[in-house]
Amino acid sequence: MSSLTTAPRSEVTAPGADRRATPRDWIALAVLMLPVLLVAVDATVLSFALPAISADLTPTGTQLLWTIDIYSLMLAGLLVSMGSLADRIGRRRLLLIGAVGFAAMSTVAAYAPTAEALIAARAGLGFFGAMLMPSTLSLLRNIFTDRQQRRLAIAIWAAAFAGGAALGPVVGGFLLEHFWWGSVFLMAVPALALLLVLGPLFIPESRDPSPGPVDVVSIGLSLLTLAPLVYAIKSVAKEGLTLPTGLLALLGLAAGTLFVRRQLRRNTPMLDVRLFRNGAFTGSVLANLLSIFSLVGFLFFVSQHLQLVTGLSPMQAGLVLVPGLAVTIIAGLAVVPLVRRVGARLLIAGALLLSSLGYVAILLVAHSHGAAGLAAAFVILSLGIGVAETLSNDVIVSSAPAAKAGAASAISETAYEVGAVLGTALLGGILTAQYAANVQLPQGLSAEQAATASETLGGATAVAAELPAASGQALLTSAQSAFDSGVTTTSIIGAALMVAAAALVWATLRGVGSPERVEH
Repeated sequence: MSSLTTAPRSEVTAPGADRRATPRDWIALAVLMLPVLLVAVDATVLSFALPAISADLTPTGTQLLWTIDIYSLMLAGLLVSMGSLADRIGRRRLLLIGAVGFAAMSTVAAYAPTAEALIAARAGLGFFGAMLMPSTLSLLRNIFTDRQQRRLAIAIWAAAFAGGAALGPVVGGFLLEHFWWGSVFLMAVPALALLLVLGPLFIPESRDPSPGPVDVVSIGLSLLTLAPLVYAIKSVAKEGLTLPTGLLALLGLAAGTLFVRRQLRRNTPMLDVRLFRNGAFTGSVLANLLSIFSLVGFLFFVSQHLQLVTGLSPMQAGLVLVPGLAVTIIAGLAVVPLVRRVGARLLIAGALLLSSLGYVAILLVAHSHGAAGLAAAFVILSLGIGVAETLSNDVIVSSAPAAKAGAASAISETAYEVGAVLGTALLGGILTAQYAANVQLPQGLSAEQAATASETLGGATAVAAELPAASGQALLTSAQSAFDSGVTTTSIIGAALMVAAAALVWATLRGVGSPERVEH
């Protein structure tokens, strides 16, 4: 077992064995970080490519949001289903199948000729991305059976998730500085090739020895719950509450109710919703979701603001976020020894309050158009997210019985992706609506130019370049002002949600100090 050349294990040690990790196990962790980083980076890397995509493919505002949202929507809707499939056919096997599909769809997305084709390719990326993710956290629970080592492994996992999301714009900025926008997708191919080589060598295969039957009805209900609800949220944020939107929301809620009831009736549910009876588990899942909501919502508008309002190049804009990226990773790892003395409840609630201050800082600096101010705001936001993500995932896994590690992992990963969806759907939708309501178009625009300029800031920037100097400057000034008005609104909402999340964590994690106290 200690030799790095030993053949991969077909089964892993039982979670209760408290076995110390070997060098081979730590290499397995490093290999598992490849898909984690890729999926997290891919959720946000597109943010900095939005101006280039807007100029090249001329999507509508709704199409622009769907280009981002469809990826996380597919991931969130399929993670639980793919987790169940991984239990049946093998987690490593599904991981490698997903790697092949993800690489293929990345190539398709890179060369998408239209906005519709890009959205379809992003949906394919979400489908195969859902195959990549279910294995990671559940495998870590089985590989690292020593409690302290597992906490460190989970801290690295959470740092890879949060850090990957923040790394996306940095990587995107570098690629866009030197290549066309499709390069942000092609970057996944060499990393996945490395995963396909190293995965069979170092990642142990594991599966549920007694998997439940494939539950097609539950799979359908999970998708029918999430898709209508997200679409309804997007529509309400942009157009207000309408009858079709209300009906979609009711459909999602009804499907969700049926899904929960079905899981409660089944002996082997696809998703063990009984875990939510544990207050610490529920509070940590919500903290996880809202942390990513805060991060992705911020990245959606700051990436456009830095390029289209402040006037930075993609690479310069990406570098503005590097300090925040570093803080996310450092905070996630530094909190591991700290939680033994301070306690998870206080640290998670305090971290969420700190994230709310990051949004308050945006309110103070956004209108100054200064990159340094936005960088400082992102550092504050990232410090809170790094702490909250690590500890919320640790409490999620620790508060679930060892036999339910897979179900807890699926819920944790689903919460991450739902948070990413809602971050762009809610905050992005409100920002788009605020922009459209406040932008003032100059006289003399064609119908096509008017439609493009009124949809997105990127569209207005492209149209302004086609106009005479005076008209172009007037449009650009109005568009930037309208965009900043949306940033103000979304920042207030983001700060309020983080405060509410902190209060919720404080209530639900009552009695929970260090995660060691909730370990089964």
